[in-house]
Amino acid sequence: MRKLFPYACLALLGTVANTAVQAQNAAPQPADAGIATPAAANSANTTRPPAGPDGHPIQQVTVSGGRASDMDERRRATAAKQVYGREELDRNGDTSLADVLKRLPGVTIGGRPGRGGDIRMRGLGSGYTQVLVNGERPPAGFSMDSLSPDQVERVEIMRGPVAEHSTRAIAGTINIILRDGYQLKDKQLKLTDTVEQGRHAPNVSLTVPGKVGSLTYLLTGSVFENRQHDHNTIAYQDTDAAGTVLKDQLETDESNRKARGIHLTPRLSYKFDGGDQLNFQPFLMHLHSDTTATSVLDQSIGQLPPEYATAATRSRADSTFMRGFGNWVHKLEGAAKLDVKFGFGLGHSSSDALRLQYDGAGQESNRFTDSDSTRDRSVSSGGKYSTPLGKDHTLAAGWDVEASHREQTKTSLDKNGVAQFDDSGDNLSADTRRYAVFAQDEWDITPQWSAFAGLRWEGITTTSRRDSGDVHNTSSVLSPLLHGVWRIPGHARDQVRASLTKSYKAANVQDLIALPYLAHPNNATHPDRMGNPDLKPELATGLDLAYEHYLGRSGIVSVSGFVRDIDNLIRRTLVSYDTPQGPHYVSTPSNVGHARTSGIELEAKFQLVELFDDAPAVDVRSNYSRFWSSVDGIPGPNNRLDQQAKQTANLGLDYHLKQWPLTVGGSVNWTPATVIQTSLTQQVSTGRKRAFDAYALWKIDSRNQLRLSASNLAPLDSLSGNVVTARGVTSSADSDYQTYTVWSVKLETKF
Repeated sequence: MRKLFPYACLALLGTVANTAVQAQNAAPQPADAGIATPAAANSANTTRPPAGPDGHPIQQVTVSGGRASDMDERRRATAAKQVYGREELDRNGDTSLADVLKRLPGVTIGGRPGRGGDIRMRGLGSGYTQVLVNGERPPAGFSMDSLSPDQVERVEIMRGPVAEHSTRAIAGTINIILRDGYQLKDKQLKLTDTVEQGRHAPNVSLTVPGKVGSLTYLLTGSVFENRQHDHNTIAYQDTDAAGTVLKDQLETDESNRKARGIHLTPRLSYKFDGGDQLNFQPFLMHLHSDTTATSVLDQSIGQLPPEYATAATRSRADSTFMRGFGNWVHKLEGAAKLDVKFGFGLGHSSSDALRLQYDGAGQESNRFTDSDSTRDRSVSSGGKYSTPLGKDHTLAAGWDVEASHREQTKTSLDKNGVAQFDDSGDNLSADTRRYAVFAQDEWDITPQWSAFAGLRWEGITTTSRRDSGDVHNTSSVLSPLLHGVWRIPGHARDQVRASLTKSYKAANVQDLIALPYLAHPNNATHPDRMGNPDLKPELATGLDLAYEHYLGRSGIVSVSGFVRDIDNLIRRTLVSYDTPQGPHYVSTPSNVGHARTSGIELEAKFQLVELFDDAPAVDVRSNYSRFWSSVDGIPGPNNRLDQQAKQTANLGLDYHLKQWPLTVGGSVNWTPATVIQTSLTQQVSTGRKRAFDAYALWKIDSRNQLRLSASNLAPLDSLSGNVVTARGVTSSADSDYQTYTVWSVKLETKF
């Protein structure tokens, strides 16, 4: 596939150029109605304007203020982009952004319902999906789970990379745009109370817009408190080659967590007399949490006593992040403009944990004290110069530069004050430099054809310093990108998309240079985790095809497919060594070879009245995705990419009652069970996920409304399994985490 990539690019470019020549030689034809491109708009304007009293035509001027609708943005974009605005963010009254994203086409959330997790596209695991905030990578350690939907203006999903954003997006890119105050006139107050297992989690969100002279501002903030209780069991079993059970343990864990936080996302925008504009938006987040946990380990079979019989843990964590986004837009002659971006980030997180372990007689057998203090700071700059090259043709070029610095101190001691790893207590200093240059050409060649061609070079250098020695890693990737749209003649609502791209997945800092994670207890299914400074980025060649049929104002039916061919795949491998207490296991990442993934994605979104005249006022939202993958060198049939789901589906309905100011709706999210052979010796399984959500929205008057919602109705336990064969012994760990229904009431008022 890699060898075919340049030939396929040339073939597609040749087809586009040939179509353009044919269009120029052919007689002019009326453009399809509804195709929202400048070329189509001009060719469709065949009606003469009305004449004035003097007989001369009156010049008509159409003023279209504001941003296009979400569906229009999707339709007009040459590189496939889906946009979901406030309507989607507000619909179910979600208190977590992850709950909003899980219903979007092809998006899945790792972890169990109600507890968030990493955001994934196309079923691919952590690191394959690029998540941006205002077009920038969020600061290290920042968790999207903590971001409230009230702080977000819209979510953009791009299935293929584009040149102006990093191409670290093998699965795709999710760009989260914070509130920008577009056409917002009223102050908005939202009071929310969420209840899980009788535990309340209040949230207060306030949005205040304003204008002073040439300065407009939007002040948005929220404060919240969260209480959660978790219960889970893990069954450990070791079996030898003859089938004899060597160890049989059951660990039961209970935990209680209380968290408090604040988010502030003000936005300032200043317009100069010459037309220039300066925007700045800082984002501040602070979170504090306290957790208590107990563990009971029952062993029915085993030659040695277990590491502990009971354990009690107390932990505290604090994190504070501040990120500033800004840009200056300078207009130049000939409709050209220069958009210069700047940003900075500061972050500090700290945690302390004390774990006390007791034997069967209730005597303290060991204690572990863990502390971590991490400070991050970063600064970035970027820009894009764009200029029109004739009608409906734009050329752009730009740069991105980012520098980040991390300082981390991690200490792990046992009851005797002995360090649990060699660098315990040492200072880790890490620096990352990222450089990128890009150019892109976007062209409406004819009313039917649009093309996007781009090229991006990106380099990353990571250096760490610690008392035990320095670690250095450098990588760079050149990514050619080609996107095209063909609007089918005679079918104004139909279009076909195609993309050929190069993308990559860089090794994260934790996998390169992080201080180790120590497992208690340590076994084949629960090993220590270390980094590898010699990792190379995964490289992917991608092909995307899609057919889209638009319905009414906001409806669509689409069918799409994709293929990704991946080199330098990163996988974790398990090694072990002997200690006086028995074998000790360590997991480290490494590049293992080649893989391929593909899939189909279906989406249907429409109003029933668009199909049937007498239909009830019901909106339908549905999507289904099916994924395949294979990793060379690992025997099938389950040699899939790590953490990739086989399927995912969503179905949602909204019913607008005519006789009442009431809207009710619900959705179901489903992902089946998955078994993955991650290596020659390890197999990982995940149980099925199914979440029912429902809501009711009562519009009290023009300024007040009440929203009731429930998520994860009829909850299922979250199941997972891990089987490892090492040293002639098969070790298994089967986990069962309980999930819970979450009820929420939200009062929304404008004043």
